[in-house]
Amino acid sequence: MGRDYRKIEAYQLANDLVLSIYKATKKFPKEELFGLTVQMRRAAISIPANIAEGATRKSKREYLRFLYVAKGSMAELEFFITISKSLGYLNDNDYQELERKRNKAGGKLYRLVVSVEKEI
Repeated sequence: MGRDYRKIEAYQLANDLVLSIYKATKKFPKEELFGLTVQMRRAAISIPANIAEGATRKSKREYLRFLYVAKGSMAELEFFITISKSLGYLNDNDYQELERKRNKAGGKLYRLVVSVEKEI
């Protein structure tokens, strides 16, 4: 297959989301360092990582499997963003920005999944 994951828009948007998650979680309380902070970061980084890994797979079915994992991580991240806002760890501006980026990346990932599903 040989897809260049760096050219996949869903990857690019997810990568940008990772950077924003890292920036936002730097402000979290120190007692969350090994709790919510690390879980949010892992979920966020899993998204572009799975898109990248899937893109290198030979079959479209394998690629799709990694895209499904990325979608699951996106859903997990949505929960973490919401709970962080509820706990007061994210102010309104940070919450809105993360949700905007998550929605944009999630929409692009969803469309990529649908596209690959049609090819199988």
